[in-house]
Amino acid sequence: MREGRCRLRIRRVVVAAVAGCCLVLGVTPRAFSEARIMSGTTGADAKAPRIVNVINFIREIEPRSSKPDRLAGVLYETTVKEIDVLKRHGLPGSFLIQYDAMRVERYQRLLKERLDPKRDEIGAWLEIVQPLVEKAGLTWRGRYPWDWHSHVGFSIGYTPAERERLIDVFMEDFKAVFGAYPRSVGSWLIDAHTLGYLADRYGIVASCNCKDQWGTDGYTLWGGYWNQAYYPSRKNMFMPAQDAANQIPVPIFRMLGSDPIYQYDVSLGSGSQSVVSLEPAYKDGGGSPTWVRWFFDFTVNAPCLALAYAQVGQENAFTWAKIDKGYSDQIALLAELAKAGKVRVETLADSGTWFRDRFKITPATAVTVMKDWKGQGRKTVWYNSRFYRANMLWEGERFRIRDVHLFDEDYAERYLTRPVTSANCTYDTLPVVDGYLWSTKDVLAGIRLVKMEPGGGFSEMTGGEPVVEELNATDLQVTWPVKGGGRLVVGCESDAMSFSLAGGGADGWAMALGWAAEKKSTIRAVEDREIRFEREGFGYRLRCGAGRFSREAGKPMVLILPEGGRVELNLNCGG
Repeated sequence: MREGRCRLRIRRVVVAAVAGCCLVLGVTPRAFSEARIMSGTTGADAKAPRIVNVINFIREIEPRSSKPDRLAGVLYETTVKEIDVLKRHGLPGSFLIQYDAMRVERYQRLLKERLDPKRDEIGAWLEIVQPLVEKAGLTWRGRYPWDWHSHVGFSIGYTPAERERLIDVFMEDFKAVFGAYPRSVGSWLIDAHTLGYLADRYGIVASCNCKDQWGTDGYTLWGGYWNQAYYPSRKNMFMPAQDAANQIPVPIFRMLGSDPIYQYDVSLGSGSQSVVSLEPAYKDGGGSPTWVRWFFDFTVNAPCLALAYAQVGQENAFTWAKIDKGYSDQIALLAELAKAGKVRVETLADSGTWFRDRFKITPATAVTVMKDWKGQGRKTVWYNSRFYRANMLWEGERFRIRDVHLFDEDYAERYLTRPVTSANCTYDTLPVVDGYLWSTKDVLAGIRLVKMEPGGGFSEMTGGEPVVEELNATDLQVTWPVKGGGRLVVGCESDAMSFSLAGGGADGWAMALGWAAEKKSTIRAVEDREIRFEREGFGYRLRCGAGRFSREAGKPMVLILPEGGRVELNLNCGG
């Protein structure tokens, strides 16, 4: 077994600290087991691929326009231009078409005549529209023929039986037009019942959904597998399954390319987030050449474990005038990166097929960003597995774990068996600490490294530049030199996080989990070895494998005290 561990260990380091700050941890038997489960993926046999999908989705109308009839031609021309740019650079694209546009002859001709069936993909965009509902024998309840409100514009607005009828109509008409069922079906959100039905009956191989966001356009998707791709639970499309038996065998790829540093906190204190993403319509994100090159620098070069993923493209509803510069710039950059062998640009279906061949369960992945495009000294690491996600954030000399959400395949989505009845919707997972919802502008929730004072109390510890290492296919290690001597070593394994303070100044430290007093956490009880939580009536827990918990009486604070110089948090809800 010792030889196997040696073969598995690789070290890809982000050099953002002085030499000698790294403490290499051994690879655990659990990590070895995880690597074998992942269909032979060990992280040593090939560099993790950097995968990019160009996904453009197609609507027929935009009712929010003052002149929707005139705009229909503009939407069509936008799709034409998107195809033109891809062809100019020789890159493949996925065009996901909404039902109303699919029935329009000019879109049918365009996709059949201009796309290369050996390179490009025609898939389905599953927003529910009036002609689809009426052909399925149901009553349309929307304000317009396409209505973005959740209870009419998405599958969650219908009963499970109605969802299947809508899918049957869509798929049969798609096949009648294009000669085969689509291999990919995407949307901002597709409920687990519908996605399972698409997989089981129609054999789709890939899906995509919206990035994490709170309240944007009325849609909340919060606490999910951050970026990259995952296999969803049969009970909750937003929750990664922990076991192959309980997962829908279709990977969901996260869309839009969130800013890993700034999207999370954007609009903190309001009820709805704005957008900092790769979408070319946004001048401070995907419309900025500087931001785009920063985004692809870490996507291509930083540690990511199993894979790095990005989605480029935009719906035609934004119109070509708004996306031309950003879209054209991104496609030209992708062509350069692909020619240099730094990214794989492929269709969503091809990525889904590769993922299913490569991984039998959701793999561990990471997003590592050691440079702040704003020049404000922020750095971040996101770690994902099928058991949890965690985010570490550095702001100058200060460090906190900004977010930890647990995944439990038994936590059912709200819309699994009954439809949503309001314009808004929510998908979520299980927070241990939520740096957005548990914070105010003045008090930011998180887990911090603290120094225990001799007379009681504690103070936050500060430090220097972190170093990030991949140890094997599943494990990530972060080393942070602390002021006053020593270094914090954070280990991220698929079902646990560990913390140890090595070197000088290693005594009298702890981790402090804190939140704003006026915000409600999900903590219900704190015991020596366990914290019990509750979210939407669903109970879950956080346990210490090493260390213990201590509630600060009357304060929105839990101390995590080391044991034998170490803290280990068990992040497997079922373990």
